[in-house]
Amino acid sequence: MSRTEVVVYENPDLLAAAAAARLVTRIVDVQAARGAASVVLTGGGTGIAVLRELRESSARDAIDWSRLDVYWGDERFVPADSDERNEKGAREALLDHVPLAPERVHAMAPSDGEFGDDVDAAAEAYAKVLSDAAGPGADVPEFDIMLLGLGGEGHTASLFPETAEVRETQRSVVPVRDCPKPPPTRVSLTLPAIRRAREVWLMTAGTAKADAVAQALAGAPETQIPVSGARGYRRTLWLLDRESAGKLTKVYQPPAE
Repeated sequence: MSRTEVVVYENPDLLAAAAAARLVTRIVDVQAARGAASVVLTGGGTGIAVLRELRESSARDAIDWSRLDVYWGDERFVPADSDERNEKGAREALLDHVPLAPERVHAMAPSDGEFGDDVDAAAEAYAKVLSDAAGPGADVPEFDIMLLGLGGEGHTASLFPETAEVRETQRSVVPVRDCPKPPPTRVSLTLPAIRRAREVWLMTAGTAKADAVAQALAGAPETQIPVSGARGYRRTLWLLDRESAGKLTKVYQPPAE
């Protein structure tokens, strides 16, 4: 049975440090139980700050990096060396500094990669990556931990309010065009794919996110506030700072892991 938990930290720095510590613990636990683990990364200020904190932590060596699969929830469809690319930010913050197995890092194609500027082909190729990892009878693997952020209007991954992409129910990965935020072209997991994660961790900070956080936790429709539909099938964990939690009427503080 899925459960929702909310934890609030005093400021963004504490949030990033605590999220990194939680991530180490969870990955180690999963690897101890099942041998390998999978994590889905996000971009944005908070997502990259968490990876940077993990890089700087001595606890990172508790993870068996050779037995970790890394995916992304969305990607900006830009050239590989663009600073806007989530993969580049993640590599600079963490991935290039730990002994990951290259074949277990599953990045989405850039706009100057094997598919050129064909974003439809890039989305289809990533859907194939997911279905291959899922095995027979499934389109998406059961991710262990999915990290996501959210925007002030309630978007998560690259799923924006009242768009065809947030309403998608059949495909696991979609191309996104005319995105309300630059860059305009992206590739994103859909809500059904996101909900294949055992745990979804929603991490955000700042007053600009307070309305979206409050609406999502109050049960706003996912077509209006897409992050409302981002749920783990076992646990959905909200990691917030005081400002982003400022409009909540109820905050749950579960015991530290």
